Amino acid sequence: MKLSVITDEISPDLQEALQVASEFPIEQVELRSLWGANIADADEEVLNRARALLREYGIGVCSIASPVFKADLFGTRERGRMHAATERPVEAHWELLQRCLKVAQFFEAPLVRIFAFWRAGELTPEREAQIVAMLERALPYAERTGVVLGLENEHACQVGTGKELAQILRHFNTPYLKGVWDPGNAFVLGESAQEGFAACHASVCHIHIKDGVREPDGSIRWVIVGEGEIGYAEHFRQIAQSGYRGFLSLETHAQVAGLTQAEVSRRCLQAMARLLRAV
Repeated sequence: MKLSVITDEISPDLQEALQVASEFPIEQVELRSLWGANIADADEEVLNRARALLREYGIGVCSIASPVFKADLFGTRERGRMHAATERPVEAHWELLQRCLKVAQFFEAPLVRIFAFWRAGELTPEREAQIVAMLERALPYAERTGVVLGLENEHACQVGTGKELAQILRHFNTPYLKGVWDPGNAFVLGESAQEGFAACHASVCHIHIKDGVREPDGSIRWVIVGEGEIGYAEHFRQIAQSGYRGFLSLETHAQVAGLTQAEVSRRCLQAMARLLRAV
């Protein structure tokens, strides 16, 4: 397994993020926003500046963390974080998908992370069928570019747990659609990391890492990796035993009074490195 990080979790300034990443055995990073512009909306000048910096640091890109299919398909008011992306109607996401696949090719990234629309409650058979139909429509775009689509379980979206991720991906047998496992998102919805990963691991090609604790009022407070309730020592062993050899990409989220996000992310990466050595 290999360390990675979503760069804007360290800093919106890509150079600062790469400086921190270079302190660790990180060969590839994940891009979501650059200098405050979401990767899907970044112009040619920003993309060229980013690619030049990545080459200067000798660091590649393992994934484009796109906002594709963070959209209202089911008539819900539920919304999640957009990370500087512009919210678009569903039909505009076909152009957005093509844009993000081109960005992946620009950075020689093998993966574009996508979602399964804003959450409207349980994953009913009707909603499942609609999601499957949309993914079937998306696949030819990925096939033409040779870039994999990674469907993430996101708690604000209709596929939010490992069980739901497996439920959707069982309909597909293609190298161009895989799962992005996020135990932190599953935790928000009450699913344990071990249970969720057991359900979906056969289709997982990428993993996000963040840790949290559930407050008495039910809200989630994100914390330094290893200091929360997800149980990463056990979960990393489970992931290793599954045969997974891909990236563990930090999505910090935690905020600590008196510390910059760069320092919080640095402490999370240090904890991840220790946990991986123990595995």
